[in-house]
Amino acid sequence: MTDIAPVRRALISVSDKVGLLDLAQVLAAAGVEILSTGGTAVALRAGGIAVKDVSDHSGFPEILDGRVKTLVPQIHGGILGRRDLPAHVAQMDAHGITPIDLVVSNLYPFEATVARGASYDDCVENIDIGGPALIRAAAKNHDFVTIVTDTAQYAEVIAEFTAHGGTSQSLRRRLAGEAYARTASYDAAIAAWFAEQNQIAFPPRIAFAGTLRQTLRYGENPHQDAAFYTTDARPGVATARQIQGKELSYNNLNDTDAAFECVAEFDGPTVVIVKHANPCGVASGASLADAWDSALRCDPVSAFGGIIAVNRTLDAASAQKITAILTEVIIAPDATPEAQAILARKKNLRLLLTGGLPDPLSAGRTFKTLAGGFLVQSRDAGRITLADLKCVTKRAPTAQELEDLIFAFRVCKHVKSNAIIYARDHATTGIGAGQMSRVDSAKIAAWKGADAARAAGRDQALTVGSVVASDAFFPFADGLEAAIAAGATAVIQPGGSMRDGEVIAAADKAGIAMVLTGMRHFRH
Repeated sequence: MTDIAPVRRALISVSDKVGLLDLAQVLAAAGVEILSTGGTAVALRAGGIAVKDVSDHSGFPEILDGRVKTLVPQIHGGILGRRDLPAHVAQMDAHGITPIDLVVSNLYPFEATVARGASYDDCVENIDIGGPALIRAAAKNHDFVTIVTDTAQYAEVIAEFTAHGGTSQSLRRRLAGEAYARTASYDAAIAAWFAEQNQIAFPPRIAFAGTLRQTLRYGENPHQDAAFYTTDARPGVATARQIQGKELSYNNLNDTDAAFECVAEFDGPTVVIVKHANPCGVASGASLADAWDSALRCDPVSAFGGIIAVNRTLDAASAQKITAILTEVIIAPDATPEAQAILARKKNLRLLLTGGLPDPLSAGRTFKTLAGGFLVQSRDAGRITLADLKCVTKRAPTAQELEDLIFAFRVCKHVKSNAIIYARDHATTGIGAGQMSRVDSAKIAAWKGADAARAAGRDQALTVGSVVASDAFFPFADGLEAAIAAGATAVIQPGGSMRDGEVIAAADKAGIAMVLTGMRHFRH
């Protein structure tokens, strides 16, 4: 290679010391002078590596409790000086500045400090200043300097250094790009933390950052590129261990997330079956096996090739039932060894174990891209309890109807609008999703319930005797009348329509109960 930049002097200052000695030993064995600070210097010396303190190299002591260590001309001049410009070389010589060819820095653990709930002062002290300055300087002068910001980069740097005594231009350019991405994500985390501390929901400037988890085969369609980035430790697809099965696709990940967020809404053993990002069967039962039977009954046709989420450790009985139909993905907090052995017979089935459930009431942000920008909103953490309900009809719901109304409205939150959900005995009996007309959603859900009944050999549609939930108000009485025709006995809806009186009158005429929530659950 003709574009090799030699490494004769390295500055190493890291918080994450994984692999540190492996890298330093290779450098030291080749005669590279190693400069270091604080705990990194201690760790290197403990490993038998000769180290020169940065303060000895610069002739300037660490001050301000270590806040100023490397922010001196002798360090930054050695990094930023261009070796191909005589004027730079002359100025470096005049000021006794020697070149630094390799910088290894992975920053104070600010994100981890915030994640563990540290105090305000501790978080501030874990905002790295010298590290980002070193990283940005080295990345800017990547024609001559190699910047390493992640322990995962050590092996490639070691390989090139061992072979050539330095690094190639292509590697340095790539590492420089990764370095700026790292400092950008670091600053984004700090900015987000300050916004939270200052109780600013939507600051004048906002930045999002993520870490590449997986490059995907393609996106929603084969002609689209895609990748999966992770942002935090919220239990789910981003934290899951894949135990078996093929690589997850873009659509698999999207659908699995939808299923797991939905199943986390429920306390008892619950199963959610999702197809194309919409639940097609949701049920709670005495066990996961019982819940599976009820969830599958809602729409056995759509369940074929679907995504399954459970909110308990998957056991052998439920695993045996699930494997009776084609299933793309199962996501669960855990699975027994017996259940895993049963699923292992289905080689293409993906099993994801998360170790926990996402908190459906936790704060967070979602965003959606638009041409020229993006929309940001808080996560839909709304939840209705019995105390929130307002009965507006002559007949009040029975205790069983109230339980089913709450169940159906929680499912509504996870179904694309316009959403109509029929439910009975803590199980969906018909789901209408994503229609432009709420009447159509009510009719489709009833049609699904009738089809499911025929598949089960029943004469009466599953929706007969069910309660019904609507994610938003009924603008006219016709949507409610469609639900009444399907056999609904009680309804839950937000209310707020100009024609609420007309809708309530239709409910009273049919003798059904109606409760209002005052909360809408649109999902687009």
